[in-house]
Amino acid sequence: MADLTHFDPDSAGNPNNGIFGLPFTEEDAKLVILPVPWEVTVSYKAGTARATEKICRASLQVDLTDDDYANGWKQGIFLREIDKNVLAKSDYLRKEAELYINYIAEGDALCDNKFMQKVLREINEGSAFLNEWVYEQTKELLGKGKLVGILGGDHSAPFGFYKAIAEKYGEFGMLQIDAHADLRSSYENLTYSHASIMYNALEEIPQLIKLVQVGIRDYSSGEVDYIKKSNGRVVTFFDKKIKERGFEGDTWKQIVEDIIAQLPEKVYVTFDIDGLDPKLCPNTGTPVPGGFETQQVNYLFRKIIESGRQFIGFDLNEIGVSSNEWDENVGARVLFKLCNLLIASNENYATV
Repeated sequence: MADLTHFDPDSAGNPNNGIFGLPFTEEDAKLVILPVPWEVTVSYKAGTARATEKICRASLQVDLTDDDYANGWKQGIFLREIDKNVLAKSDYLRKEAELYINYIAEGDALCDNKFMQKVLREINEGSAFLNEWVYEQTKELLGKGKLVGILGGDHSAPFGFYKAIAEKYGEFGMLQIDAHADLRSSYENLTYSHASIMYNALEEIPQLIKLVQVGIRDYSSGEVDYIKKSNGRVVTFFDKKIKERGFEGDTWKQIVEDIIAQLPEKVYVTFDIDGLDPKLCPNTGTPVPGGFETQQVNYLFRKIIESGRQFIGFDLNEIGVSSNEWDENVGARVLFKLCNLLIASNENYATV
């Protein structure tokens, strides 16, 4: 554990320290954040691959007092350096993906263009590489007894972590905060698309026994069918239904109780920032009207912990970059809350 004797948590964030201005190394931090600078499969606006650096800068403005988890940060939070090779691979394949997506969007047949077939193959191979890289990185950290969070990148970024989590903890449930269902079997022929992350997790990770989606408001008919045919493995709290329950007199407390009742003992949080009201994340990849205030989501998280359930990991994705750094500012605060809740939830659990 780092010596905090001379660290003043009330002073301005020191840019020479790590995330949130905290003076921890990876070795003495309880929680390690792995940045995944990947946005190869984004369908609309890019930029999230470069969000980590700006989030880190914005994090220096985050006060360390958390009303819910006052001393979580004292156990140590550390953000790893961005892997420049992964970022370079993302940049290259993103350009390829733009060519490919524009081609198929115009209705041209893939079988008629060998170059585009090659591009698609390279993109899918790149995504497979990314999944393995994330798996190896997170497996190593979990093996050292670290709590781990992923900072994306598009929502395809954390897939390898899901496999490492499954190996570490066995059966678990996933709480998905998102505007999109992400249950497409293959979007634009991209096997590991950000729009397919939940489908791939359910199909490839049998330890994922329950997916509880909250705030979903943009989805396809095929995704609705998948939910209906899941035999309760997928439970979706659509944004429209949540809002209608509120209009008709149900409190957020009542709705949260219904959400928590669907979750098993071990809970992983996957947080696409577009699950929030787009006024809080206007530059996310695919903003959608509706969504939550941050305090609504924080209340849900707190009540899950109070229920006795254990958070076992998280990912935070799709944070856009902007000239005024508003998205990064909000993202840094969401990240701080996720870090604190993961640490607080594991105070009574062994992590080795």
